[in-house]
Amino acid sequence: MNRQFCFQAYRPRRLEIIDTTLREGQQSSLLHDHHKYFFTPADKQEITRALILYGVKFIELFAPNVSAREQADWELIKATRNELITQKGYTFLLAHVRAHPQDVEAALRVGADGLNMYIGTSDVARSYSHGKTLEEIGKQARQLIEDIRRNHPGLIIRFSGEDAFRTREEDLFRVYDQLQDLVDRFGTPDTVGVATPALVAQRVRALRQRYPDVALEGHFHDDRGFSLINALEAVKSGMQYIQTTLLGIGERSGITSMTALLFNLYIDREYDCLEGYHLRGSYPINVMMADKLRKLVPSKEPVSLTNRTHAAGVHQKAMLNHSATYEAFPLDQFGVTESEILLGPLSGWNVVHYFLREICGFALDEATARQITALFKQRVYDLQPGTSPAAMLIDIARNEFGLQTVNVPEEFRRAVKQNLTDTSAQAEVGEVSHASGVILRSRR
Repeated sequence: MNRQFCFQAYRPRRLEIIDTTLREGQQSSLLHDHHKYFFTPADKQEITRALILYGVKFIELFAPNVSAREQADWELIKATRNELITQKGYTFLLAHVRAHPQDVEAALRVGADGLNMYIGTSDVARSYSHGKTLEEIGKQARQLIEDIRRNHPGLIIRFSGEDAFRTREEDLFRVYDQLQDLVDRFGTPDTVGVATPALVAQRVRALRQRYPDVALEGHFHDDRGFSLINALEAVKSGMQYIQTTLLGIGERSGITSMTALLFNLYIDREYDCLEGYHLRGSYPINVMMADKLRKLVPSKEPVSLTNRTHAAGVHQKAMLNHSATYEAFPLDQFGVTESEILLGPLSGWNVVHYFLREICGFALDEATARQITALFKQRVYDLQPGTSPAAMLIDIARNEFGLQTVNVPEEFRRAVKQNLTDTSAQAEVGEVSHASGVILRSRR
């Protein structure tokens, strides 16, 4: 399939995610924390496939000359992409390259669809990284891109002044003015996470006004915890391309999370930004990524089961009546189809009563449930490793209160639609029906 034809025929959506999990994401210290250090070829295939099925049309990879392994993996990722072309259409593979002929030549050899070119433009980058003046940057970049355009006219080209938000606006313009007739996008990377939402909005408006025919791309680091809100502000100010990673992983504190960005655009009713993305696949793709990192989906990731988990007794009681009491957002639209209620020292008698009677099948009244709860709260603080709060509750109910389980015929058990399940207790109380909405757990 001719890549030049594909890009010319493609009509970009209002928001195009450029996912850089396989480039920026590999710079995450989380890989080192778990002694993994890099994504395996199999990891990269699975991540690529998941991104394409989710609806991502642009995937950024390292320049192939980073290492022999990265170069070899380009072919693997291309083959994975090509397998899905008839199902999902063309997805563009972009090489993250310095404004340097060696990087460009390496990307061309592996058949990259585009070049995400960068060079530092801030005072700090020019003083301590490459030592070039703004005039030298503009001149050398123009010569390089002109040569690329002559020989590879269909290549997608983005140019970024690295550390753009520590680059004075007039300095950025001095470089971009020389390249605006040659590139498809200008990048505005917040390389060290210094930008604020107000600064992002102002900078996007200024760039749009000065370069109305060039699309804009953002890359926002989370050093101040602003990556998500900065990306949202950029989109609402007219930026069309945003770089993300799965779970927001990346150098230092990472960058914008793909699913968190789309989730918030959904909440803010920016529906025209969501065209073509498989939103119900958001939680599954997060779980897949967390598994690659050998961890759980982070608690600060909005599209997570943790965001529908409840430990306080007041919350748990209300959740038994109606989930909207303490769950304001439609996470089910993003694949989080269950909620968790955690058994523990904060649980009230209502959830203990529900758990023992409806889930475990014990015959007990509310007064007995209150008594069991009081004893449970006394003892749970001394819980030993390897023992769950659920097991403690069952032991108290059975051995200290002498409660018996009700023998319900199987056909009636199946007719009861349970909305709480404690998987840790099933082996002790017998098989129970699977949860339809809320999971009762005792985490260890």
